[in-house]
Amino acid sequence: MAQFIALAAGVEVNGETVLSVVDGMSVFKSKALKILEDNGIKDPTPGQWYQQQAWLDSFKKISESIGQKTLEQIGMKIPENAQFPPEIDNLEKALASIDVAYHMNHRGGDIGAYQFSKLGPTTIKLFCNNPYPCSFDKGIIQAMVNKFKPAGVAVKIEHNQNDGCRNTGGDSCTYIVKW
Repeated sequence: MAQFIALAAGVEVNGETVLSVVDGMSVFKSKALKILEDNGIKDPTPGQWYQQQAWLDSFKKISESIGQKTLEQIGMKIPENAQFPPEIDNLEKALASIDVAYHMNHRGGDIGAYQFSKLGPTTIKLFCNNPYPCSFDKGIIQAMVNKFKPAGVAVKIEHNQNDGCRNTGGDSCTYIVKW
């Protein structure tokens, strides 16, 4: 699967999630809204649904014109904007909930997944098999780590490119989180 291309026609993403683009671009809010509008998303509103492909087209434009770091910042805003299960109270549950939240905020067909595997007591593998850019996924993971890591514990997030990377034509990205 290629990044920036929806897996199925008709997939939609909710307005709360779309607004992460605006929040992630903070001081460039007007530019974010213009990019969204240029791709068919005018005045994104919580509670409304928008074509995932239009949102992915906006990501592609941001990637090409602004850069990967901005996509990571947008990803970091996802936990603040998108719907997440309420019972999250530790890092392991937070990382496991990414896929649940992903499915809560999309509808209408195949969207891919964030597959969670526990490799050890303090090591998690996240296999990101979706059409979003890897820097966006990294931002989501980083935000969950920042919010739920144990106090005083260092956490390392490694993008395991040995398993492929969407930035280099792969179908997925894999992250290893250790604490």
